[in-house]
Amino acid sequence: MGEPTATPRLDLDALEVVTRVNGEERQRGRADEMAFPFAVLVSYISGIMTLEPGDVIATGTPEGVGPLSPGDRVEVELPGVGAVANPVEPSPRGS
Repeated sequence: MGEPTATPRLDLDALEVVTRVNGEERQRGRADEMAFPFAVLVSYISGIMTLEPGDVIATGTPEGVGPLSPGDRVEVELPGVGAVANPVEPSPRGS
């Protein structure tokens, strides 16, 4: 995922996530549609373990999931924050 970077102060509940496969939008969702707000998640997790800069909290996914194939390119973007893209590689034999 890379090194943590500073971002401008954000309204976390207004964040949007967009996922594209080969340039085609497959998912779009907003944080305010999540079952639990970020503040509740961070508070709960912080009561169990220490969160450090760069830690990632996986929360689930908006509707629109589907199969991927080797050669696909998956891009996940938080508009106003940034994007990351990765190729889908074939599974090593025997795994």
